[in-house]
Amino acid sequence: MAFQLGDDDVQGMNEMNLIPLIDVMLVLMIIFLLTATVLNPTVPLDLPKTSASVNETPPEAIQISIDKDAGIFWDSDPISMEALETRLQEQSATGQNPSVQLRADKDSRYDTVAQVLAATSQAGLTKVAFVNE
Repeated sequence: MAFQLGDDDVQGMNEMNLIPLIDVMLVLMIIFLLTATVLNPTVPLDLPKTSASVNETPPEAIQISIDKDAGIFWDSDPISMEALETRLQEQSATGQNPSVQLRADKDSRYDTVAQVLAATSQAGLTKVAFVNE
């Protein structure tokens, strides 16, 4: 009377365990990658020589606002159409060509907006932007 553990048809393992072999191969691959980068740490490049210059700051933008009562404002100061034309001429005479930011109330008259656009065009200012919120 002997004890029997398992089946009678127990066969031995026919396949080789590859996990330790894979571990060794991964470690070798990492070692080779590290030594290859140590041997050749940089790639020789001939970069162009440049000289950087300081960029000029752009002139401040002129902010013109038109309210619903056809009032014209330079920044936040009220101004008449004639005074606006002279100030635009003065800004154009500086030669910096500043940008004009035009804010118009949605209930303002288109006629006033068209007059301001014509005044900026006659002054020679070409950078006009419409600003909305």
